[in-house]
Amino acid sequence: MKKISLLTLTLSLLVLVGCNETKNKDDKKEEVEAVGVTDSIVTLTPLEGSPEYTEATLTHPGGDVMEVPAGSVDFNFAVENYELGTQTANAGKNGLANSGKGQHIHFILDNGPYSAHYESDFSKDIEVGDHVLLAFLSRSYHEAVKNPTSFIVKKIRVGDPSEDQQMDVDFSAEHMFYSRPKGTYSGKDTEKVLLDFFLVGTKISPDSNKVKAVINDGEEFLLTEWKPQVIEGLPMGKNKIQLTLVDKDLKPIPGPFNTVTRTITLEK
Repeated sequence: MKKISLLTLTLSLLVLVGCNETKNKDDKKEEVEAVGVTDSIVTLTPLEGSPEYTEATLTHPGGDVMEVPAGSVDFNFAVENYELGTQTANAGKNGLANSGKGQHIHFILDNGPYSAHYESDFSKDIEVGDHVLLAFLSRSYHEAVKNPTSFIVKKIRVGDPSEDQQMDVDFSAEHMFYSRPKGTYSGKDTEKVLLDFFLVGTKISPDSNKVKAVINDGEEFLLTEWKPQVIEGLPMGKNKIQLTLVDKDLKPIPGPFNTVTRTITLEK
């Protein structure tokens, strides 16, 4: 049996650290601390002003494990104090790419790119084997709703997996899942790009865990608050985004999803 322990799986990453606090004097909001970078062109600024939805709730029947036959899998979520398919109140005012279909559920399987679902019931084709599902409520401009009841995380066993398709999952471990940015941005949407991720079983702060963001193998930032970030200054073409969950000493925290790299495209 292939066993993946989210506590014991080790990751290695050499972190070169130097501190240089970057601020945009024309912006009243303080930017995220940049590490080892001077005269940075790319900037990260915390996104402010989003409706909080502190009472929004997403639930799914069953416990931490969902066993289903191979093939198409039906999902039946329940949503309370949140309306799917409507526009978030400040959509279009923050300069971020926005879905015309409104608020939705981000469905993330094995920390792959999410799929967006605008209704609570839908079906997905999932390969035979064991998988980890994270689903959370999303604003229409793809910012995650972050509260203790806005998400579900569980193991899905599809079909009758062989031993090498099985995994042991420790949901008490510290996890980071990637959400945005994703795909291709064009026109005005290239000016401000949302960076967002979801934490499970952990917190970040200046004195504890953090998330390190590396953009295009050069621009490095340490995120010490679980807030979405607005990226500005990305060049046209392909851009690489890497996120790593690190401890207070900036060492990567073991876990199969805690380092992830994605490539997005900006076009005129």
